[in-house]
Amino acid sequence: MKILLTGVTGYIARRLLPVLLQNGHQVVCCVRDKKRFDTKNYATEKVSVIEADFLKKDSLESIPNDIDVAFYLIHSMSTQTGDFETMEQVCATNFRERIQNTYARQVIYLSGIVNETELSKHLSSRKNVESILSESTFALTTLKAGIIVGSGSASFEIIRDLVEKLPVMVAPRWLETKSQPIAIRNVIEFLTGVIGKAETFNKSYDIGGPDILTYKQMLSRFAAIRGLKRRIIVVPVMTPKISSYWLYFVTATSFALAKNLVNSMKVEVICSPNNLASMLGISLIDYDTSIKLAFDKIEQNQVVSSWKDAQSSDLLQRGISQFIEIPVNGCFKDVRKTKVKNSRTAVNKIWAIGGKTGWYYGNWLWELRGFIDRLAGGVGMRRGRKSGTEISAGDALDFWRVIFADRDEKRLLLYAEMKLPGEAWLEFKIDERNILTQTATFRPLGLPGRLYWYAALPLHGFIFSGMIKKIASG
Repeated sequence: MKILLTGVTGYIARRLLPVLLQNGHQVVCCVRDKKRFDTKNYATEKVSVIEADFLKKDSLESIPNDIDVAFYLIHSMSTQTGDFETMEQVCATNFRERIQNTYARQVIYLSGIVNETELSKHLSSRKNVESILSESTFALTTLKAGIIVGSGSASFEIIRDLVEKLPVMVAPRWLETKSQPIAIRNVIEFLTGVIGKAETFNKSYDIGGPDILTYKQMLSRFAAIRGLKRRIIVVPVMTPKISSYWLYFVTATSFALAKNLVNSMKVEVICSPNNLASMLGISLIDYDTSIKLAFDKIEQNQVVSSWKDAQSSDLLQRGISQFIEIPVNGCFKDVRKTKVKNSRTAVNKIWAIGGKTGWYYGNWLWELRGFIDRLAGGVGMRRGRKSGTEISAGDALDFWRVIFADRDEKRLLLYAEMKLPGEAWLEFKIDERNILTQTATFRPLGLPGRLYWYAALPLHGFIFSGMIKKIASG
């Protein structure tokens, strides 16, 4: 079949794409910015890429008419720009109107479990999207999931942050809310299993694993699997706003996402009974096994996708291609050059920078800068990186965003997503003479930007000189 896949740079779609290709489907990947999607990772002619922004109706003309099935995997809950409810409504309406003019017989939509009358903004928006998509000429199959557990998933990483960082947790009462977590492997099996299956047309199914657990139980069982002793104290007086700040400062989530998550976590998400798993022959994976499988992937350095890379920011909304050309005029620069002993080793070091590896020199200063950024409402250093050795355009890297990454060109370009009175780039490039050039560029915004640059100069001299020496050595 010819399948349209939306949300390709997101967590779910990146997991789904290889399976679709493995099953022999021809996949049209719909992205807002081609620079964020590297087709080199898929050595097949069955994958193609088109640019389309579902907030802009005219851009959807690039979607081919001869598609058989379309996946709607567009979510805006983590956006930090604009109202996500309005954005999701506009996207769904534009998608429906365009797909109705194609040959598509079925649209598969991944939503959230809705089983209470008083819904959070997130779940209310998901329900509204389903309603919009159902008013169509194509058949809609809706799969509704709650907590998705897998390496790189938002739920997994947030639980991991809480458990691994806090020996004692004073937590809000929503930790007593029940949920039915599902393994990412099962989610992908459900998504692929309903393709072209007429029995599922114009139907909605809740999908979940075999366990019904409170969030507190999920944290406790996660800790037990990791061999950690943790004490969790639930207090009734923690307001949603305080709970949001609690999640924001302890985990890698943005405040906007933390706020929406807290509101959603107050609502029980338990599956309504259905026979879909038996119909598709799917064996449901329990919560404990899901955690163990996730860590197997992490330890093997095989994390395919991460929710952190898909977090919306102003940069991603505008498109990373706009940041590849580093400005020249009105900028401050710190340029350092040195001869590398072995270019391959140096490239490997550059490709491993950040995350658990650190920044090779003055790591405590990088951590301090990240902490200050968190206090200012920024992303801080807690996003880390998806893989310890591989990196692609669009990936999150601590408080940077990868703009360009090409091993053959031996060039890595990063753009700062921290709170700054201006814009900042950091570039590493090795030429044919094995000369490594490390360039930090800062375009100040008014007088505060200039004062910031001059105040940071002594630290730059210390950090940047040490960093390039470490990369070039050995």
